[in-house]
Amino acid sequence: MIGIASDHHGVNDKKKIIKYFEENNKKYKDFGPFNEENVDYVDYALDLCNSLKRGEIEKGILICKTGIGMSITANKIKGIRCARVLSTEDVILTREHNDANVIAIPSNIEEEKLFKMIDLFLTTNFIEEERYIRRRTKLNNL
Repeated sequence: MIGIASDHHGVNDKKKIIKYFEENNKKYKDFGPFNEENVDYVDYALDLCNSLKRGEIEKGILICKTGIGMSITANKIKGIRCARVLSTEDVILTREHNDANVIAIPSNIEEEKLFKMIDLFLTTNFIEEERYIRRRTKLNNL
C-alpha cells in the first residue's frame, strides 16, 4: 500500500494521483488534508512517515508547494529515506542508490511527468551492491 499526503498547496495534485491510483488498481492510504484550507505540512508528513515505520504502508508520496518542507520533515524520522524529486532521473537514482522509501514532490509538476515519476518510484528497485547497501545502512543508523 502506498501512503500519500500533502499540504494545502498539494491537495489538487494529491487528488489527481489518487484518481490515477484508482484507475490503475493501486492500493493507497490518503493521510490528508482533504481540502485547501491552510495546514501545517509537518503534521501530514509525520502521520505518513510514522505509518510507514509501523509497516502499515510500503512507500510514501508527499506533496507540498516546493517538496522541500515535506522532505525535511520526513528525514527527521529514523528509518525514513526521503528525496525531493524534480525529474524522472531523480526518482530512478534515489530508488537505485538510496532505496528511498518516500519521495517529496513539488505541487507544480505537469501531470504526465508526475505520473511517470510515481510509476518509476513504485517500480524501480534498489541496487543490491555492497556500496549502496553500506551507504543505506549508514543512513539508517543516523
